[in-house]
Amino acid sequence: MSGGGADCLAPREHGGNHEGSFVMGLPALDTPPPLSQAATKTYAVSGDLRGPTSLRGYDPELPFATESANRAPIQLAPGQDKDDPEGRILNFENITEPQPLRGTRGGTIASNHDIELEKSHPDSFAPPTTDHGAVKQAEWPLGLSHVKLGLDRAGWSRQQNINVLPAATEMAGVNMRLEAGGYRELHWHTAGEWALMLNGSARIQAMNVDGQTFIDDVTKGDVWFFPSGVPHSIQGLENGTEFLLVFDDGEFSEDSTFLVSETFALNPKEVLTKNFQLPERAFNDIPEGELFIFPGTEAPEDIEKQNVTGPAGIIPNKESYSYHWSLQKPITAPGGTVKILDSNTFPIAENFAAALVTIKPGALREIHWHPDSDEWSYFLSGTARLTIYAAQGNARTFDFRTGDVGYIPKSQTHYIENTGTEDVVVLEVLQAKRFTDFSVGQWLALTPPQVVQDTLHLSDESISKLSKDKPFVVDGPIPE
Repeated sequence: MSGGGADCLAPREHGGNHEGSFVMGLPALDTPPPLSQAATKTYAVSGDLRGPTSLRGYDPELPFATESANRAPIQLAPGQDKDDPEGRILNFENITEPQPLRGTRGGTIASNHDIELEKSHPDSFAPPTTDHGAVKQAEWPLGLSHVKLGLDRAGWSRQQNINVLPAATEMAGVNMRLEAGGYRELHWHTAGEWALMLNGSARIQAMNVDGQTFIDDVTKGDVWFFPSGVPHSIQGLENGTEFLLVFDDGEFSEDSTFLVSETFALNPKEVLTKNFQLPERAFNDIPEGELFIFPGTEAPEDIEKQNVTGPAGIIPNKESYSYHWSLQKPITAPGGTVKILDSNTFPIAENFAAALVTIKPGALREIHWHPDSDEWSYFLSGTARLTIYAAQGNARTFDFRTGDVGYIPKSQTHYIENTGTEDVVVLEVLQAKRFTDFSVGQWLALTPPQVVQDTLHLSDESISKLSKDKPFVVDGPIPE
């Protein structure tokens, strides 16, 4: 036996019979130990968890060690050595160990740090000098959200609400995947549900309070809306589907959903028998609890085979729960494209308004604000940055990547700048009947020039070049 343990395990002598004898709580070597005792180990712990009181305060006799000052030379990103009032974004991609420096401001990091996170958020790590004061956190990566797993690999969901993004008081988001044939079980919510299809195709079904029914197939780029309390279901079609849900309640949680499975499981069978006028044995195989996401029989290709109607008929077109937004062509702006969906064309979603914006590399979703609503945004692709001006001298710049959620309170100015090499596609969602914003550029162009000149000290030539039309997305190159 190694480690000098043989002496501890030697049996005591009791009249030459060693059977069943023990030393230090361990069985003798010649006795097979009981399983429960053999599974028990004793670990020796030495030392004191707390140090001596003599270590308190200054004492010239105490040793004082300093770390070696030999460090690797500091690498700076292009432009990082300048104070740069223009606030250009820093690119740390080729920097081994980035540092929080902007010209003469900041200093170096001397401890362990998350280099990859800092590289992906340069405007938080080495913010532009125009940032000032305090602005609430406005970014949440859905990749950090806890994933709720469905049954038998039928799908999953993850969510963002005020628990992870406290500023987002008016809206919450869910990202969900359903495999082919997978169901989001029959359910309803206390919040309204606005959805954008991200990929694949799905069949959605619902009924309103008048008993009118609805069914439709939706694909990438399409939208649906179910008002609060409306029961509905979603099933992934061929190759499954993934979609984004936006709810008109910042405290919304998937775990607070009302489910048909629990409605049956948590009512006495005697009550079910009376309610549905069926024998009790009809409910012998109902689920014991939540199904959430589960695999089912794949939907027939012909939707008419599932078009169930009653005496009230189908929901009229004007009250339809779906809108095939994928077929709407966007307008072309100088730096990208924009299309809008609100109650003008999708009246059932009377308090949801959305814009889908594409921003070319280097281009800018112009500086603007929304007068009627907070903005909940989701980045479908690309990398971008966004500065929020929150009044009282407070401004902060945030960096966004694919899969991030952004949240900007009402009336706070912001822009979205494409900082990468691929198009940024961003969804902007408002709680409003119409999608509205104020363009700072258009406002100045439509203000008497003398007022603008006296306030901002812009030249007559500069003021004359301001656009009286709302550009939405301005082009990237900076004119000389």
